[in-house]
Amino acid sequence: MLRTLSKILTTGLLAVSLSMPAFALSLDEAKSSGVVGERATGYLGIVTSSPSADVKAMVNEINNKRRALYQQKASKAGVSLDVMELRTGQRLQEMTPAGEYIQDGNGQWRRK
Repeated sequence: MLRTLSKILTTGLLAVSLSMPAFALSLDEAKSSGVVGERATGYLGIVTSSPSADVKAMVNEINNKRRALYQQKASKAGVSLDVMELRTGQRLQEMTPAGEYIQDGNGQWRRK
């Protein structure tokens, strides 16, 4: 069950990322440069104190798409949205490459 859920989430997140419009800064660039990072809640967070409007828009759009996907997957799996968010957040943080930011349980950003 967990393995199937993991495959569904990974496939869904890939589909969401491919359907995003082009921004001045790509998600990969924003992550690798330390502008955004993965939160434990399954959503992106802005790491820098003064993000550009493009970064804010990108994070909002991606998070809205993630929320919709999580809700859909939670319904299919018979779990609550918050459970799906936390499971996915944990997986996304585990998959985050070294050098990129993740947010710990205390809300602090740290490089992985």
